[in-house]
Amino acid sequence: MNDLNTLFRNAFDSGRPDAALRYLAADGTRTTRTFAELDRHVDHTAAVLAAHGLTSGDRCVVHLANRIEFIELFLACLRLGVIFVPVNVLYRDRELSHIATDAAPSLIITAAEHRALFADDATVCTVEAIVVERELMARELMEREHADAHTAQRPDYPSASAETPAVIIYTSGTTGRAKGAVLSHGNLVANSRHLVEAWRITAADRYLAVLPLFHVHGLGNGICAWLATGCTMMLVERFDHARVVEWFEEFRPTLMFGVPTIYVRLLELPAATTTAMGQGMRLFVSGSAPLPAPIHEQFLARFGHTILERYGMSETLMNIGNPYDGERRPGSVGLPFRDVEARIVDDAGQAVAVDTVAQLEVRGPNVFLGYWRNPEATEKAFRDGWFRTGDMAEQASDGYYTLRGRASDLIISGGFNLYPREIEELLLDAPGVHEVAVVGANDPRRGEVPIAYLVADASVSDDALRALCAANLASFKAPRAFVRVSALPRTALGKVQRHLLPPWSAG
Repeated sequence: MNDLNTLFRNAFDSGRPDAALRYLAADGTRTTRTFAELDRHVDHTAAVLAAHGLTSGDRCVVHLANRIEFIELFLACLRLGVIFVPVNVLYRDRELSHIATDAAPSLIITAAEHRALFADDATVCTVEAIVVERELMARELMEREHADAHTAQRPDYPSASAETPAVIIYTSGTTGRAKGAVLSHGNLVANSRHLVEAWRITAADRYLAVLPLFHVHGLGNGICAWLATGCTMMLVERFDHARVVEWFEEFRPTLMFGVPTIYVRLLELPAATTTAMGQGMRLFVSGSAPLPAPIHEQFLARFGHTILERYGMSETLMNIGNPYDGERRPGSVGLPFRDVEARIVDDAGQAVAVDTVAQLEVRGPNVFLGYWRNPEATEKAFRDGWFRTGDMAEQASDGYYTLRGRASDLIISGGFNLYPREIEELLLDAPGVHEVAVVGANDPRRGEVPIAYLVADASVSDDALRALCAANLASFKAPRAFVRVSALPRTALGKVQRHLLPPWSAG
């Protein structure tokens, strides 16, 4: 079994009469689906996409917040052999334009309120229109089935192999230009099996999905693990600190995936409440950014659970994780998953001694096919069959891996990756700005936030720069502060020495 459609088939054919999916919109609207209902909706959605001309190998860009239709579109694309391209809903014109050009999609689907973010000549359909078309398609299919019982058979979808592309996840590169990481059916199947096995996920679990589905964490881990096991999922439009207690009381989850920002917010709840929330839980998982050791300790004291921290990337899905049974070591990301290999090497690719910080490389069935239409970047990303993660790490004598920073200038803010170059290029377009260096500064809630150091004329205002960023960048990429300096520290060759910039403090 190397394709997702086959992996998920058991959930759809389970015959469970209860709601397998509950969705709670930000406005309080609630929707439920059994697996049988979801299966029919996916077939009808696939018929709509096919009517729009999508065929196997085409790309479909989906720019949506968490909602049931996101899942139905994902599954419909898988059944048709269409490559699903989820896009961060916070992205704006500059970012969307690049992805829409690079992916060369046959169709872009977004909410009606966001249609204006895409070029007028782009092939865009709103999700609202897709829903209307699906309802019409469902009625037509029902009428045909009444007329001819033979037409009630499942559509003849194309087959998929382990190497068939399933998803393209766009991840920023060190130049700030987003690259599309192509994940295959085999990558996602292997990742699902790793998580289900390592984290003991079963049909009896109740998964609270609070992460954005456009992110590989929410989609490749959460949605795929839910469908691989046939457990029950409650999906919320977005994490809301003010409503999370209500969700726990209503849904009684046993499983949740989060990022450090979410766990920091949970610790702000009253002690009695956190104790009650932890009583029904089986497992809290954290990833996408380092989880500070003090958060581990506080969470155990308040919720009665040791958070399981793991390490993955858009290009590889999950690589390493702390064990379900055994020590979940604060500050460490644990041990490689089954069938995943990891190594720490020097610049020449030679193994280093234990407890030595060097480059982390991985290989396994979870590692992506390569970057979309970018063979040069793909070639650079691998060394002798090993994927070069760009992260610096060390391995202890007992096998546990600990991340020690990044070889690149990557900033992780609230679980989202951003690179300084993209922000710097935008700010340099502003009149009166001469030099820019963006670095990450520690933040108790988001892990890191970008800070922009500027060499600029006195006439350049912070408000104008904020407006420029708001119009062109996702909100999490906008610098928290603009710090004026007389000159940027540079090497003799002109390279900015970011570590010599004056420290920034929110106070």
